[in-house]
Amino acid sequence: MDLGLKDKVIVVTGGAKGIGEGIVQVLASEGAIPVIVGRNEGDNLKVVEALTSQGLAASHVVAELTDPKASEIAVAAILEQYGRIDGLVNNAGVNDGVGLENGTYDQFIASLHKNVVHYYLMAQHALPALKKSKGSIVNISSKTADTGQGGTSAYAAANGGRNALTREWAVELLKYGIRVNSVIVAECWTPLYEKWIETLPNPKEKLEEIVSKIPLENRMTTAEEIANMTAFLLSEKSSHTTGQLIYVDGGYVHLDRALANS
Repeated sequence: MDLGLKDKVIVVTGGAKGIGEGIVQVLASEGAIPVIVGRNEGDNLKVVEALTSQGLAASHVVAELTDPKASEIAVAAILEQYGRIDGLVNNAGVNDGVGLENGTYDQFIASLHKNVVHYYLMAQHALPALKKSKGSIVNISSKTADTGQGGTSAYAAANGGRNALTREWAVELLKYGIRVNSVIVAECWTPLYEKWIETLPNPKEKLEEIVSKIPLENRMTTAEEIANMTAFLLSEKSSHTTGQLIYVDGGYVHLDRALANS
């Protein structure tokens, strides 16, 4: 399907790895111009160079988004280069394990800056450009806001915030024709997920246990599947969809996992 994204400038935070990289690749394949906003220049360039070698467009801005000033600087740099922003994908973040029992105030606040504060700031600074383009915002979020996980209070709170901001912004920005939606991720296979699995005592057995509880096909979601939904929500093919939390999770959150193998 041609999503009509050709030459659209789409900002993707955390676009150099994992789900973000998958989103950047799908957008580039649709003819969009994804702009990675990420802290590591080497990681950013690796993705950009791989895409440009295929004749696809992409660029990047180096930014440490835990710094509140970085979002403003990044958006200004993008506007200086392209003069427009047609879409924003807030994706950067990390499940950093700041829990109620083991976390400190400083760790909790730092985690919110890693995971939700820059969602607000990126949207705020991109908003004037999005008003002009009637662009769309997609917030990538996690099942932890719905299901809990244990030992990750800050990340769960941040994702609850991401979901609430999605609905709040959808209301606030109706008058500008700006649509805002969220893609909710459950068990998605990424290099970071693989790294986490390998830290467990019995990684192979643990992975098999997790996969067995994913109702649809008993397999992990892929980054490409998250990316496909994200691209659709950014496009005019989803022109009457706003304020939605869309679960791309093989039924993990809402289906009865006890029936997954029945």
